[in-house]
Amino acid sequence: MTFHWNYGDILDRVDEITPADRPALIHGDRVVDWGSFRTRTNNLARAILDNGAVPGERIAFYMRNRPEYAEGIAAGFKARLIHTNVNYRYIDRELLYLLDNADATVVIYAAEFAAQVANIRPQLPGVSQWIEVADGYPGADDVLDYDALVNRGDGKPLGISRSPDDLLFLYTGGTTGMPKGVMWRQQDLWCATGAGGNPRINQEPSPDLDNYIERLQAGDPPVNLPLPPIMHGTGLLSTVTAMSHGGTAVMLTGRGYDAHEALAAINRHRVTNATIVGDAFARPMAEALDEHPGKYDISSLRVITSSGVMWTRDVKARLLSHNPDLMLIDGFSSSEAIGLGSSVMTRDREIEVAKFTLGPKCKVFTESLVEIEAGSGLSGMVGVSGFLPVGYYKDEEKTARTFPVIDGVRYSIPGDWVRVEHDGTLTLLGRGSNCINTAGEKVYPEEVEEALKHHASVADALVVGLPDERWGQAITAVVKLNPGCALDEIEMREFTREYLAGYKLPKRILAKEDLERAVNGKADYGKIRDYAEKELKTK
Repeated sequence: MTFHWNYGDILDRVDEITPADRPALIHGDRVVDWGSFRTRTNNLARAILDNGAVPGERIAFYMRNRPEYAEGIAAGFKARLIHTNVNYRYIDRELLYLLDNADATVVIYAAEFAAQVANIRPQLPGVSQWIEVADGYPGADDVLDYDALVNRGDGKPLGISRSPDDLLFLYTGGTTGMPKGVMWRQQDLWCATGAGGNPRINQEPSPDLDNYIERLQAGDPPVNLPLPPIMHGTGLLSTVTAMSHGGTAVMLTGRGYDAHEALAAINRHRVTNATIVGDAFARPMAEALDEHPGKYDISSLRVITSSGVMWTRDVKARLLSHNPDLMLIDGFSSSEAIGLGSSVMTRDREIEVAKFTLGPKCKVFTESLVEIEAGSGLSGMVGVSGFLPVGYYKDEEKTARTFPVIDGVRYSIPGDWVRVEHDGTLTLLGRGSNCINTAGEKVYPEEVEEALKHHASVADALVVGLPDERWGQAITAVVKLNPGCALDEIEMREFTREYLAGYKLPKRILAKEDLERAVNGKADYGKIRDYAEKELKTK
């Protein structure tokens, strides 16, 4: 019988065995030790329930990376409230939609966003508790004070029974339509992320909570640095992993990503695991290390994990030159599907960009859901079975489309296209919605982007398809140039022939100072497409 896992139960046990003086959360010069973390999260959980929240209701988080975010997540788990992430870059309309769609009843937000909250509060009568975190910005007078809640009470555990069916919502999307809430049972999410083990290093999952606690007591606690926002899945899971392992989550204080701040934090706090999203985070780190040799000691780092976008081999090699013992991991996952595949690069093992080892419960399917065999040369959508989300909240149609049952087995197929090679590995082609159809051929943007990034002048690249009378869609690239470099469109196009078939070469290449990636490193292809169309009309 499978053990019934729940993050609230895990945290209660981790609280018991973790030394009170061990740092739990670090944010600049501020340190919250585990003794304080235990007291504050228990007090907050009890206060929210005492104020009328009922287990199973939604608790939403609207703030940047900071200790209160992690404390709120832990308190939500302990109180059996359903975590709901809010993108702090949303405008009023998007905020209103998400909080209403999620049926949120509790919202914890930073005072920085008090004006936005004031705008939407009258339209959200279902939210009974607005809890404000003081952060130096002017706040509201008629809301609950976060500090008062965490500092009131005896800090004892709640002593309530919890369920493996308790949910976590992870809202995803938003660049093509409003975001959808992916519903994970805590049991399934814990098991999908290894259940206390680590499949990448052949560490078996823990069979039960006692065994897991024994492992923690025998091992070294992680010091995690989530560089993407915790409001996104990659940053969230890194933070939850640190808490559930009795470790430390280190958070940067800057409003945007700063590679020097990240490296200084790694140096100062002896970070063991850093989480990034591809080159948007890794390249600035490599550049800072190259430009300031000896300034930052990153020898404590054991693993850097990237998820969401491809991470180029050249940048990985540059990082390895500064710490040869690093393990650099590309995790091929999404909010709807964890464990689609992975690739690992070390000093002894180089890998090809976009090449992944297929996960143990993964298969590749055609659009008509017929399985594709290795070496067939065909492209298809990768899907995973096993521990999966329940579906999308309030969207049965999208749930049925993304989580089909094939030959009696339920899969998650979020739409990532791959080619299955003869050796069974995957070559990632991209998300199907961004596929470019040019002269009868399918071209995936990521493949062209990686070719362009090999050019010495290119810091970053995004590729879209624009309407074209001759080609159907014309492959169009927008690049961010390295400092001091100028765009030679013809030369750069010819350069990519070394990496791409002729039909995949960009018809036009434009330069843009900022590619406007989201704070988690993800591309907004809609914005880039609009920019390219506007620029080419004026040329």
